[in-house]
Amino acid sequence: MKYLLRPALCLALLGVAACDEIAVADDPTALADLRGQKSCLAAVGKETGVSGVTINKTRPVVELYRHIVDVPGGGSWACITDQSGKAIEIVEQRSG
Repeated sequence: MKYLLRPALCLALLGVAACDEIAVADDPTALADLRGQKSCLAAVGKETGVSGVTINKTRPVVELYRHIVDVPGGGSWACITDQSGKAIEIVEQRSG
């Protein structure tokens, strides 16, 4: 019985993860932005080895294809994506 629950849970999580993309599927700009956020979170998380990274929604970003990613206890990173939403460059932001 427990072996059947794991695949069912995985399918449910994949369905939830795809819902946000389905919601913006008819807007190519919004879809690229959403994919860019996900790609940036994954890239910064992989680089830092920290889980729980988040997109900063408080600092304004006026450039297209750019996101600010906050790392818990570790500052912020700037992330640049291509037009399809794939992270192509990440840079740790330093103050001072």
